[in-house]
Amino acid sequence: MGDYRMTQFEKVSQRSVQHSKPAGLVLQYGTAGFRTNAKQLDHIMFRMGLLAALRSKKTKSTIGVMVTASHNPEEDNGVKLIDPMGEMVTPAWEEYATLLANAEQEGLLAALKDVIETEAINMSQDVSVFIGKDTRPSSEGLSQAVLDGVSSLGGHGHDYGLVTTPQLHFMVRCQNTQGCYGTATVDGYYQKLSKAYIQLTKHAPNRTDDQKHLLVDGANGIGALKLREMEPFLQKELQVSLFNDGSSGKLNFQCGADYVKVQQRPPQGVQMSAGERCCSFDGDADRIVYYYNDSAGQFHLLDGDKIATLISTFLKELLNQAGLDLQVAVVQTAYANGSSTNYLEETMKVTVRCVKTGVKHLHHAAQEFDIGVYFEANGHGTVLFSKAAEEAIQQLALDPNANDEKKSAARLLENTVNLINQTVGDALSDMLLIEAVLAIKGLTIQQWDAIYTDLPSRQLKVKVADRRVIDTTDAERRAVSPAGLQEAIDALVKKYKMSRAFVRPSGTEDVVRVYAEADTQENADALAHEVSVAVYRIAGGVGEEPKPFH
Repeated sequence: MGDYRMTQFEKVSQRSVQHSKPAGLVLQYGTAGFRTNAKQLDHIMFRMGLLAALRSKKTKSTIGVMVTASHNPEEDNGVKLIDPMGEMVTPAWEEYATLLANAEQEGLLAALKDVIETEAINMSQDVSVFIGKDTRPSSEGLSQAVLDGVSSLGGHGHDYGLVTTPQLHFMVRCQNTQGCYGTATVDGYYQKLSKAYIQLTKHAPNRTDDQKHLLVDGANGIGALKLREMEPFLQKELQVSLFNDGSSGKLNFQCGADYVKVQQRPPQGVQMSAGERCCSFDGDADRIVYYYNDSAGQFHLLDGDKIATLISTFLKELLNQAGLDLQVAVVQTAYANGSSTNYLEETMKVTVRCVKTGVKHLHHAAQEFDIGVYFEANGHGTVLFSKAAEEAIQQLALDPNANDEKKSAARLLENTVNLINQTVGDALSDMLLIEAVLAIKGLTIQQWDAIYTDLPSRQLKVKVADRRVIDTTDAERRAVSPAGLQEAIDALVKKYKMSRAFVRPSGTEDVVRVYAEADTQENADALAHEVSVAVYRIAGGVGEEPKPFH
């Protein structure tokens, strides 16, 4: 055993020199893994290959490594680790990732041995790692560095090449459930989703070609490539006009879900007629937002809140028709529009849970319900079904004694489960689900938009000397410190109708983020400004006092 480990570590030592770390460079594993300029990532990728190999030995499962920086500009890149059920890697291992990433070259083996000892890893256990990458020019070399890391610990790396982030998550889960979740190939993914979509749209009242037509902005990324591959599987039940397909423009440049959400305008290069349905993916196709222009040329965005409302309403109606007593809950963050929360709780009688910002908090909370729907306002989200919920749906669909209406609703639910990628937010899967729901309910995008009207809101940031002076509670909706800040916010909120406001420290820089909502845009802007001034005065603002918003 000793000799075997020795040779393994010698191999790691030799190989790591080819992927050496610039001295003094420190990077943190954030919500979405490591992300920075691609030039600084070679050593990180090699070391994440090592960590994935250890995680695989520890869990005796296949682990995924995705090379992507999602909605960041093209010159950046990054890496995410994927756990056995296709979920994000567990928090303890995020710490190991940071430890390995920042170990100086001569301390790498010691850091590696630390992880092995702490986790009592059996080094003779086999290794299986799935690797995928997005379309950035740097992804090729960086994914090779991951493979080098995996193989230097005697591991087998399966390189899927160009895939969307959610496809790799899907593949990992398929592999570790021995194919129960689907087939661990890109074609297997297309087959599962398109079959479910075609089954669902059979229940749509006489769709015309116009109703099957959708404009898609592919963010000049991997999503465009994969949508093209998937089209034949959809058998013309969805007819896509694809823009920003990567043939000429730069990844995420003036296009993509993040651009549309932040700028509140259509992406460049998309020709929209009034009332036409459009959607945008982000760079690695795990986020989606919808939008349209009305007849007056006014732009309307349908973000994660609108998507969560559409999907949860659809599921709730089907459960009622099926007579299944399963609880649907929507998980939101403090950034969710107050109108959506109100509509879900008051009109739809759906449970709403509010959690801290960050996909991992939403995913975790959604697992506590029979059916948990979560979407961040930015368009990243999915639906999770408990094992018990899936079994109840399947049993009813097969029950010879159930009446036709109940059975039909159960079959629709079954196909909905198959259409959803439960591992992570997935733009392709979410797009097909939204298209199927709109078709079955016979809704135009304007009718969907009109389900409730968003309250006007405004987000600002205030520079402070130290963001750590701000401490929050109640899922970031109330400030506990500094003393007097929450009282000041409460007093300001009372001045405006239908208003609320909260502040939270940024995760990455010394700024405090301010969010405000009110009955008019003018009032939302005024409230956000007044709260910013309170933060500046009470929480140690730097630079000039915030000016009124114009």
